[in-house]
Amino acid sequence: MYQICVSGAAKGDSVAEGRQLAAELGKAIAQAGHALMTGATVGLPNYAAEAYKKAGGKMSVGISPASSKVEHVMKYRLPLKAYDTIVYTGLHYVGRDMLLITSSDAVVGLGGRIGTLHEFTIAVESDTPVGFLEGAGGISDEIKSLIEVARPLRTRAMITFGRSAPDLIKELTNYLDTEHAKYHNLYQQ
Repeated sequence: MYQICVSGAAKGDSVAEGRQLAAELGKAIAQAGHALMTGATVGLPNYAAEAYKKAGGKMSVGISPASSKVEHVMKYRLPLKAYDTIVYTGLHYVGRDMLLITSSDAVVGLGGRIGTLHEFTIAVESDTPVGFLEGAGGISDEIKSLIEVARPLRTRAMITFGRSAPDLIKELTNYLDTEHAKYHNLYQQ
């Protein structure tokens, strides 16, 4: 079981455009038997988490910018229901993003704005595999041109793109299986 992070817009146009894609992504992660991680936020990550739980996912983890459940709900106005556990970091959004991405085995971006871009750059800098589910607009549909501008990237991270959530999760899983073949038994626990 890998820890797959869903990164995407909490607000904005890509939330409406990507809602169904986010649900397909959450379901695909559950059906692959992986744990789901998000920034414990509204919008696309929450739609993915809800679909993950509905599909029988085993472990959904939210990494919150807040320092407590009260702050999570009252100050940040973030959801609780779709998560088996939420880690209250007190690190605000910037620190939360770092912990979220570096705790994940792979990241899938969907739609998004500046936060999704921030999480992508953390993934690239930490050599975390990244997949983008295309079709929701936002940063995810612009990232190819940003990568070209930033070349050469100082990373070994796999970066891939796709229009099918199950196919994208399968591709990331195959990559992780190859990368971690020596430690495959650790991921079976």
